[in-house]
Amino acid sequence: MWWCFGLFETSVCSEPDFFEFKTYWERHLKILYYNWVDYLDQEKRGGGVTVYQANLMSSLKQNCEVHEVFLSAGISYDLFGGKPRWEATQTGPSDTRRYDLINSGVLAPSHHSFGDPAQVDHEATTAAFIDFVNATGPYDVIHFNNLEGVPASVLKIKEIWPQTRIILSLHNYYFACPQVNLWHQERETCEDFNAGMKCADCLHGQHNPRHLRIANGLSYRLKKAGLHPDSWTFKFCFTWTMRLARRAVRVLRTVRGLGKSTSLKLEPPHETAQGFVERRSRFIALINAHCDRVLCVSDAVSDLAKHYGIAPHLVHTNYIGTREAQEFQRTKPHSGPVATDGGLTLAYLGYMRRDKGFYFLLSALENLPKETAQRIHLTVAARRGDAETMQRLQALQTHLAEVTHMDGYHHDDLDTLLEKVDVGVIPVLWHDNLPQVAIEMHARHIPLLTSHMGGAKELANCPDMVFEAGNEAQFQDRLTALLEGRVDMDAYWRSAMAPKDMASHMKELFAHYQKDAS
Repeated sequence: MWWCFGLFETSVCSEPDFFEFKTYWERHLKILYYNWVDYLDQEKRGGGVTVYQANLMSSLKQNCEVHEVFLSAGISYDLFGGKPRWEATQTGPSDTRRYDLINSGVLAPSHHSFGDPAQVDHEATTAAFIDFVNATGPYDVIHFNNLEGVPASVLKIKEIWPQTRIILSLHNYYFACPQVNLWHQERETCEDFNAGMKCADCLHGQHNPRHLRIANGLSYRLKKAGLHPDSWTFKFCFTWTMRLARRAVRVLRTVRGLGKSTSLKLEPPHETAQGFVERRSRFIALINAHCDRVLCVSDAVSDLAKHYGIAPHLVHTNYIGTREAQEFQRTKPHSGPVATDGGLTLAYLGYMRRDKGFYFLLSALENLPKETAQRIHLTVAARRGDAETMQRLQALQTHLAEVTHMDGYHHDDLDTLLEKVDVGVIPVLWHDNLPQVAIEMHARHIPLLTSHMGGAKELANCPDMVFEAGNEAQFQDRLTALLEGRVDMDAYWRSAMAPKDMASHMKELFAHYQKDAS
């Protein structure tokens, strides 16, 4: 037990840590972690939350005397429907305590069940969740890394097991926004949902939930049969079975005199504007009534959580642990952001998406004065966009000093990709909680030029490297300041936050798990 806090990279914990937690660790701690997607998901869904959850579970399995259990829901279904139930996960390693809640009344991710009242209440799914806890528990801690995939009313489990610590981590804004990211109609940040009216017309389109359940059911069966989603066999079986299913539905509807339209294309159920008001109110009330902690991945998220009504005494900032922390120890700051030839190399990593600020960045660089533009080198590591986007990126090659595009990247490519980068750009237009790409660059001592939205600016805490989101003039002014040497990089790194390794993060996390935590 003396080694239990030597997490992830360290195998032995110092004596002070051991004695500090000795009483707490006199017996095994039993923890249930929930996220809508399995942390070993073969399709690698769930983004940074899945990566974080995988690191967390790896740390617990290898180094800690903890009985950890994992549950996912919202994407595993029986082909022909059925009551919500649970079973051991059928894919991946068999020696792990991983479970699926099958046939959840709440499809995940959130936009698949956007406007569905089941996101708040679904009695059969809640009953299945309770049955799972009753059969596999009781638990000292139930830690939700999301509520997508289950009704928010599962938090009432606190009434059944009052001694269980209920922890909710906010990796997004699902409690206040059924689109999770406070981003309206894929074009602007949603600061005021206008009494639910903005939610009611937020989506441009939505898949039919029945169609999604059939597709999820088929995928689930193929994976249980041992087929990997990337294999040609899986893709062939999935594609042709779905085509046959659509044809069968059309035939059935014609026989029944219902016309030629397929029920797989019916409009999904939508809440009214008032329904979205009630959704937000119920979510916040359930969280305030039943959670012992609400952990936010940045101060920006903490501020928004309190702004929307989560009780301040529940809210705590808890920066996640990351493998990138070791890079912060290995690397050192560059001598200066501007190269000896007077040029400045910027890097944009991630996705060619509006909310991430990519199109803002293109516009801001296109409108740079020529004398300034000719000193800018740009590296973009993101999957190819549409033809118009790629034409704009190509046109920048004659305006800037240089443009380099990589069609996405792998983690193992980062050191080579970022070797000659002077400044990373995080131009997000939404309340991005704490982008993984920001951590990846920051950990390699690459200074970040960020918008004022989201948590990325907290990594450096340097106002001289922050511009108002969407403000081209301010962004260009900050570029000019960098080129002219008016940003004190020594001061930047003195105030910068060291990324948290898994050991430090876990120690903070387990402090929140203690029943006597204030």
